[in-house]
Amino acid sequence: MAFQSHLDRLDVVLVSPRNPLNIGAAARAMANFGFSRLAVVAPYEPHWREARSAVGAPELLVNARETSTLAEAVSGSTLVIGTATIARRQPEQPVVQLPDLAPIVRQALARNGRVALVFGSEKRGLTVEDLAHCHLLVEIPTDPRQPSMNLGQAVAVCLYEIASRAGRPIGNSTQPPDEVPTPDDLRANLHSPPDPPATSSELDRLARIVEETMLAANYSPAAMRRANRHDLHLLLRRLALTRRDSRRILGLFRRILWRLHHRTGQAKN
Repeated sequence: MAFQSHLDRLDVVLVSPRNPLNIGAAARAMANFGFSRLAVVAPYEPHWREARSAVGAPELLVNARETSTLAEAVSGSTLVIGTATIARRQPEQPVVQLPDLAPIVRQALARNGRVALVFGSEKRGLTVEDLAHCHLLVEIPTDPRQPSMNLGQAVAVCLYEIASRAGRPIGNSTQPPDEVPTPDDLRANLHSPPDPPATSSELDRLARIVEETMLAANYSPAAMRRANRHDLHLLLRRLALTRRDSRRILGLFRRILWRLHHRTGQAKN
């Protein structure tokens, strides 16, 4: 199947955008390169769908999803890619350079996955909490004297990189660097049986039950709970779990949690 037919399984996600003109510019870039699925998380301006900058893409804005949280926006995604400037932070996920983005996206889509490409707000980019939902980060190479890009431009550059390779057979794509394997590559190396990757919402559900179990076991002091939650979200995405893996681990922790509650005389969930 042609790569172009997979593009309806790639979502562009804008987190807390402040300027409707930038949302419109992002929508126009999506239309330029054949993408149609836009999600806007907690936009600053309520009338963002009326952005005049969405030249040639008004329907894309009308049909865009609006969510209150990033978790909701990427709930069905099996690969979440965050865009970030690495110069001012220490990344906790694998980082790929923009030229290596297309092969990774192409592989995920060709294997029937869903991809979310996430962009932060113009003011602060993606927060630490936002990044905890990402499997990996992509860095756009820019001049160190001006490392940040306008939101609409960043969307356009990333989508061009993906769309410009649309006509190339997947087998001829440049493979991503060995040190940045995709979730599917990790499963293939382990010779796992064919099984779709766990979605972001399934990983979040698993994270909640693990956290409940940690609380029931008095795993750490209250002051550490937020940091533990952050680390847990990152860990589950690094593990590249399949849906079957996720269900099995979920059942295991539910049983442990029941035992903990039964032991302490608390009501089970």
